[in-house]
Amino acid sequence: MPLRLGAIADDLTGATDLALMLARGGMRVKQVVGVPADPAALAGADAVVVSLKSRTIPAAAAVEQSLGAARALLAAGAEQLFFKYCSTFDSTDEGNIGPVIDALLDLLHEDRTLACPAFPTNKRTIYQGHLFVGDQLLSASPMKDHPLTPMRDANLVQVLGRQTERAVRLVDIGAVRGGALTAALDAPGIAIVDALDDADLVAIGRAAAGMALITGGSGIAMGLPANWGIAPGADSARAAAPGGRPAVLAGSCSAATRQQVQSAVGAGFSGLQLDPVAIAEGRQSVSDALQFALAASTTPLIYASAAPEAVARSQDALGREQAGAVVESFLSELAPLLVQHGFCRLIVAGGETSGAVVAGLGLTELDIGPEIDPGVPWMYASAQGSPIAIALKSGNFGAENMFVKAWDLLQ
Repeated sequence: MPLRLGAIADDLTGATDLALMLARGGMRVKQVVGVPADPAALAGADAVVVSLKSRTIPAAAAVEQSLGAARALLAAGAEQLFFKYCSTFDSTDEGNIGPVIDALLDLLHEDRTLACPAFPTNKRTIYQGHLFVGDQLLSASPMKDHPLTPMRDANLVQVLGRQTERAVRLVDIGAVRGGALTAALDAPGIAIVDALDDADLVAIGRAAAGMALITGGSGIAMGLPANWGIAPGADSARAAAPGGRPAVLAGSCSAATRQQVQSAVGAGFSGLQLDPVAIAEGRQSVSDALQFALAASTTPLIYASAAPEAVARSQDALGREQAGAVVESFLSELAPLLVQHGFCRLIVAGGETSGAVVAGLGLTELDIGPEIDPGVPWMYASAQGSPIAIALKSGNFGAENMFVKAWDLLQ
C-alpha cells in the first residue's frame, strides 16, 4: 500500500485532530509519537501523522525535529507532506511556523505552499487574511493572553511575514469561491488562504493536490483523501475500550479548558488544583496527587488551569517557561503512576501537557477511537503493558461538558 500523505504535527493534540479528520475521510491512518527511527515501520497506511512537541521549543530545534520527521516520511514513500499547526496559529515573531515551512520547502526544493489554519466547526475562520475565533479577531480573543504564544495580531499575512523571508500573500475568499483558486496558488511564496466554511476547506484541499507541501490546521484535510480517489466508508473495527478507573489531567489555562474544569467540578468530579509555585517549592508533590486520586469517590480531576492573572503570578515567581515546565513534569510523572493503580481511562487537556503525559507513559503509537467532540477522539494505546484509552485535547477544543460526557463513548 503506498503512503499517500506524510504529516508532521507540532503537538500531540494537533496530530490526533488531523488523524481523526483523515480517518473520517476514509484514509487508513497511523499516528506515531516522535521522529520515526525506522521508515519501514510506517508501512500499511494511506497516511502517517508524526506527532512532535515542537510548537514552543527554540525554532532551530523545531526545524531539526520537523526535518527528521519529513525525511522519515519521504523515505517511507510519502507522496505529499503536510505541516500541521494549531487553528489559532500559535507562534511568536521568531516562529516556529515560518522557520519550519521554510526548512520543509528547502528540503523539497519547492518554492510555494499555502497556509490555512481555519477550522469553522470549532469557530476558526479566515477572512481577508484575518483569523477569527468565533466573532472575535484572534487578537481580541483569549489567545491574546496565552502564556507561551500570546497572539496579538490577527492579520496572518503580517504574522507569518515576520517569521519568514519568503513572500507571504493573501488568496482571498473571492478567489477561493470564484474558480481561480488553483491559479492563485501557483505563484511562488506562501499563500494565506481565506476560508469561512467547510466547503471552502474542501475546495482548498483539492486545489492543493499538486503541491509537495501543504500547511495548516486539520480542517484543510477534509479535501485531501479525494485527491487519491479515497472516499469515506464505514468505520473500521474499534479496539475494545479498556476497563479501569477514569481520571482527568488538565494543564491548559485556555478559557475553554477552564470552563470544562468548572463544569466537571460542578457535576461532582473530585478536583485538585495544582500550584506551580507550590510544586517548585516542594509543598505539592506527585505522591500527594496520587493519594488524592486513589481516595477520590468520584472521577479525580487534577488541574493547573487558572485565570490569566494567576498564570502571570506564577510566571513572575518562576519565569514563563519554568512555570509551565514544572506542571508538565509533574503530570508526566503522575500519569504512569495512575495507570499502575488502575486508572486506564485518561483525558488530558492541553497540547504541551499531552506531550509531557504521552512521554511519561512511553506511548509510541496511537489508534483512533470514537470522537468525543470535533477534533477530539478517544485514542487506544498500550502503557506499561496495560491497554489504555486516552483523549488528548487541545486546550481550546471541546464542549463545556466534555469531561463529563466523554466516558459514555467507552461503555
